[in-house]
Amino acid sequence: MEEKDLDRLDLLDAGPVLEADMEAAAELPAEEVAEEEALKAAHDEENALDKNVRLLSPARMVARRFFRSKLSIVGLVILVALILFSWLGPVIYNRWGETEFDNSGCVDTITADVSANVGGEEVEFTQVVETAKGLNTFAPLSSDHILGTDNTGMDIFTRLMYGGRISLSISFLAVFAVTFLGVLFGGIAGYFGKRVDEVIMRICDILMCIPSLPIMLIIGTLFDSWQIDPQYRIYLLMIFLTLISWPGTARLVRGQILFLREQEYMVAAEAMGYSTSRKIFKHLVPNVLPQLIVSMTLSLGSMILTEATLSYLGLGVKAPYAAWGTMINAVSGDPNILAKYFNVWVPPGVCIVLAVLAFNFIGDGLRDALDPKARR
Repeated sequence: MEEKDLDRLDLLDAGPVLEADMEAAAELPAEEVAEEEALKAAHDEENALDKNVRLLSPARMVARRFFRSKLSIVGLVILVALILFSWLGPVIYNRWGETEFDNSGCVDTITADVSANVGGEEVEFTQVVETAKGLNTFAPLSSDHILGTDNTGMDIFTRLMYGGRISLSISFLAVFAVTFLGVLFGGIAGYFGKRVDEVIMRICDILMCIPSLPIMLIIGTLFDSWQIDPQYRIYLLMIFLTLISWPGTARLVRGQILFLREQEYMVAAEAMGYSTSRKIFKHLVPNVLPQLIVSMTLSLGSMILTEATLSYLGLGVKAPYAAWGTMINAVSGDPNILAKYFNVWVPPGVCIVLAVLAFNFIGDGLRDALDPKARR
């Protein structure tokens, strides 16, 4: 047999082996392709996650942390409910006005003792002189008066809604005014330092030493003698309270700015020749806002308590206008109300407690959400 034929026989005998090698060679790229596809899918998923993380702004991160707290959500729901109750409530339940008395519930009979000579004898008897409708005071809970009436015959439920408008609006206005003054003077003191800082801080020390409550008692007496409109006197008192309450916020802003003004971005702003106002209010104050927001939220609760205290002491809104503290003040004139008529003073007290709890829950949630070290 020739050598060429032997080579053909060897190839034929090796045919099965070559076919197996070819099949293995054909299967190997398929496994590699599957592995590459799996790695590509994992890489794409990782890129998608990185893309989502990059697209998540700081505000959304704060919102996500805030809404993870159940107490924060509870506080937000309570606050929204109180605002809707105070501002939309009188629009829906408009049967009684804030200063409207109920004269339809009771009748006052005016009598007089009369004596006459009947059969030679002096006889005394009571004669009805006049019958007139009086105030429907301390009316029970009914469809006409959901929470009854107070000692002046006014609907408690209606006054509760109007009182919420005054209590909440005064608290918001006072806190925003205090924050504005604190940011203004605290930012100037922290940025310029030296003598400017000394002057502003000494003013803060003086204002913090002023006994606010005795002075407000004196101012309230002056308002009575000057016959200031009862609807506006609480606003005048809150203006005075604002003027003596901003040092705390100013100290907070000053301390933060003293730290932030030495950072690298402030050195860059200085090198670029930015104006002083731009450096303070565009670069420094925004970095203090997280602490300011938390401070403002927690201050709202204390401001509501301050307004209620002033109204309870007779320094707030005067009758016939209502505030939550003024409604509670009804028990001071008549101790019998405190013991028997819970519907007069319990509802405004509950509203004050709910408002303070709501602001405190929201403040705690914002403090945790704005903390850069928190990773909840």
